[in-house]
Amino acid sequence: MKKNMGSTDRIIRFILAAIFIVLYFTNTITGIWGIVLLILGAVFILTSFISFCPLYAPFGLSTCAKKD
Repeated sequence: MKKNMGSTDRIIRFILAAIFIVLYFTNTITGIWGIVLLILGAVFILTSFISFCPLYAPFGLSTCAKKD
């Protein structure tokens, strides 16, 4: 897997994941929406740690800095 996520993208995903997880565990968001956000938060954390987003790959997107 070639990395396709830059540091800013990774930080934003991690912050959003933390917010989703806090909202779920403080019972601010419950039910199906809470579960969806919890799963999305887990995916965001996983993708930010491995620096690869599978949804970027088919479209050829990358947020990594260009190396000259």
